[in-house]
Amino acid sequence: MRVVLTLVFALFIHPVFAQTKWYDPLNAGEPVIQNQGWTKEIGKTFTRLPARAEEKVRKPVWELSQNTAGLSIHFYTNAPEITICYGVTGSPAMNHMPATGVSGIDLYAIDENGGWHRASGSYRFADTVSYVYKKLFTGTFHKKGFEYRLFLPLYNGVKWMQIGIPENSYFEFIPLLKEKPVIVYGTSIAQGGCASRPAMGWTNILSRKLDYPVMNLAFSGNGPFEKAAVDLVNELDAKAYVFDCLPNMGALSDDEVYNRVIYGVTTIRKNHKGPILLTDHIGYYNDGTDTTTGNIWKRLNTVQQKACNDLKKQGIKDLYYLTREAIHFPADGTVDYVHPNDLGMQAYADAYEKILREILNMPAGTTITTLPVSQRREANGYEWKQRHEQELQMNREQPPVNMIIGNSIVHYWAGAPKAHIARGEKSWNRYLKNFRNMGFGWDRIENVLWRIYHGELDGFNAQNIVLMIGTNNIGGNTDEDIVKGIDFLLKQIRQRQPQAMIKLVGILPRRNTEKRIASINTQLRQLATAGGYLFSDPGKQLLLASGKIDETLFTDGLHPNEAGYSKLAEAIAPGP
Repeated sequence: MRVVLTLVFALFIHPVFAQTKWYDPLNAGEPVIQNQGWTKEIGKTFTRLPARAEEKVRKPVWELSQNTAGLSIHFYTNAPEITICYGVTGSPAMNHMPATGVSGIDLYAIDENGGWHRASGSYRFADTVSYVYKKLFTGTFHKKGFEYRLFLPLYNGVKWMQIGIPENSYFEFIPLLKEKPVIVYGTSIAQGGCASRPAMGWTNILSRKLDYPVMNLAFSGNGPFEKAAVDLVNELDAKAYVFDCLPNMGALSDDEVYNRVIYGVTTIRKNHKGPILLTDHIGYYNDGTDTTTGNIWKRLNTVQQKACNDLKKQGIKDLYYLTREAIHFPADGTVDYVHPNDLGMQAYADAYEKILREILNMPAGTTITTLPVSQRREANGYEWKQRHEQELQMNREQPPVNMIIGNSIVHYWAGAPKAHIARGEKSWNRYLKNFRNMGFGWDRIENVLWRIYHGELDGFNAQNIVLMIGTNNIGGNTDEDIVKGIDFLLKQIRQRQPQAMIKLVGILPRRNTEKRIASINTQLRQLATAGGYLFSDPGKQLLLASGKIDETLFTDGLHPNEAGYSKLAEAIAPGP
């Protein structure tokens, strides 16, 4: 009956219904609901805690866990129009929070160059909620379109959902991400009250800023750092643990607040190595007329800060603190006296991004070449993120000793993981057969940075790392930005693999840019010398006496052929 009602409603709002294909995320064949935590136990439902938790947590916590705050669905499509229909479990709006935030959804596209774009559409709240997105983004470099991320309601449950696209369009759900999430346990402020729409909850903003999964285990009015919730969080391994609980602890004594903080941190640290971040109470913004509120948050912050200092004295490692001052919360950042509006949510997200980038060693620079982004530019051949997952799996199963990181020049050379093109197998097998091929077609400096931040150098100790990157930045970046980006990237490689011998290979010459590349390579040589890296400039062997490339050594003026690769391999292999 549910499906019939859905389709009837869809027919009403969608005149080309007969030509629409519908996809159900609960019947995708494999789990596709992101940031859920206990996916195997929760099963085919849009909830945040497993069924057994109902007996462990208080009733309000259990009821709030049925809200879909922080959950999302990722998919690929090239559809020019997307219709999303779903049913919710409660009232669509609150007195101080609009229906778009309580019960709405948000859809974002990630383009082929890693840029984020919010999709805007029409919506209707009724027994069936519907969002219709028309005239969507068109791609240039990938026939299968963009990656989309669908953020679910912050303060309502979802009973069912259908995603519809035109019959002739491509659609593919993205399976559950394997990366460890940042886990947030806290109050209404973290759950999302009172954002205007789901994507503006600070945990969702943070997930976009870091491009990392962020799990929302915040419960409005019911996040007081209690044992039952901490024990559930302790079941999950996280990239980092964030506890923002003080706004719900005002009724507790100083001793109780102190003891709960101690228990929460020590419990997590017994089982997990991930960094732990404690957050100050942001304060109440009616202190001017109600002095008692000021006393509450100041007392709570003092107690938690004391607990944090005592834990560090006891030897607890990787414990961090986000102060009220560091959040830089704006005076106009609330809808009442404490719940953030979108302006306040942005302040929270900015503060969390800054401290988590420091904690997780994921800095972002000021130039485009130092800002990590994904890409999806190949119209044919391979899927960028699928290759990334393949690299991670190989690293787990067969940790590499030697690796060469680069773009399509490396990708289509030879070696494992095997590509659909291999232009230089003879030279690879002679000089580089023991190397892991970590080249990705179309990669720029900032794409390699994303890959490193997402685990491609984690969990093993390499002996030799060769970096060949930068040619795809030639068309869109200045020489200065290219050199800065490679310098920044080398530092991130060394931070993760301090024992490895790192060799920087100069950018290979390409048709009609030989002189500019030679100038850049002069700067890269100086950079490598100053940084203690090895440097090689084998591209000179691909030039004629005139300084122009020898076209007989290339397939297209950029990619070497077998003869070209044979002139490069020996200089790229380990050693000065």
